[in-house]
Amino acid sequence: MSDLDQELLRDKLEELRLEHRDLDDVIHRLHMTGGLEQMQLQRLKKRKLRLKELILKIEDELIPDILA
Repeated sequence: MSDLDQELLRDKLEELRLEHRDLDDVIHRLHMTGGLEQMQLQRLKKRKLRLKELILKIEDELIPDILA
């Protein structure tokens, strides 16, 4: 993987982490205030889970395989 590819992945990773944190804050605040219907809350939680999966995938790509 080229240095440019790694840099792009790091940028994307940081963007995803930020969005994940923001969603976590929103979910927490809305859960505490009861500001959303259950269906909307579930959608936000699913989005957060998808973000976490993408974060883990990118982290896996950036961390070299020790056994390789």
